[in-house]
Amino acid sequence: MAARCESTWWTPISKDSVPSNTQLRVGRLTKAHGLKGAIKIEMYTDDPDRRFAPGSVFTLQVPESSPWHGKTLELIELKWYNMHPVAFFKDVPDRSAAETLIKAILWVDQDLNEAPTEEDAWFDHQLVGLEVIRDGVIVGKVSLVDHLPAQDLLHVTTPAGEVLVPFVKAIVPSVDIEAGTLTVTPPAGLFEELPDELDDDAATEGESLDSAETPPSS
Repeated sequence: MAARCESTWWTPISKDSVPSNTQLRVGRLTKAHGLKGAIKIEMYTDDPDRRFAPGSVFTLQVPESSPWHGKTLELIELKWYNMHPVAFFKDVPDRSAAETLIKAILWVDQDLNEAPTEEDAWFDHQLVGLEVIRDGVIVGKVSLVDHLPAQDLLHVTTPAGEVLVPFVKAIVPSVDIEAGTLTVTPPAGLFEELPDELDDDAATEGESLDSAETPPSS
């Protein structure tokens, strides 16, 4: 299943001081393309037409040593080449300038009160803090959302430690933001340790060998 949420720059704070805006991570610059400053993008959004409209301004996540640290980047145009998104930005006139931006992560401002437009989609800040329910019992709380190439992962804090839950419909069939809950139907072993069947089999085999009678030598 495709990713079900856009990532959010989220710092846990008290509900009494929740801000009206946060930031969403929407892409990463991966490789210079051509000689005119174009850069290939790895997208972290299901709504590229909105997030990458001409004139969009991005906050940059780059190392402090980068010449782009503390600056923003304005999109001139987004094109598609062989199914890959390629962006042209203001003040990035050539390949040399583009290469200084490789691996930069793009963030945009987001109103916390605005709901995602896609079905079965949530922002990270909506998921963090939800109580996780399994078979009607609260087993933990979502503490973080990780966005990986294959799928998203929910970090769930439980009394036994942290559990990484794949954020797919088969394992997370229900999310109720209003109730503050998220229901999971995990496979055996995800939230608890399974008996070591191999050790048990080995022990059983050992007992069988010990009990077998050895015929006397002639």
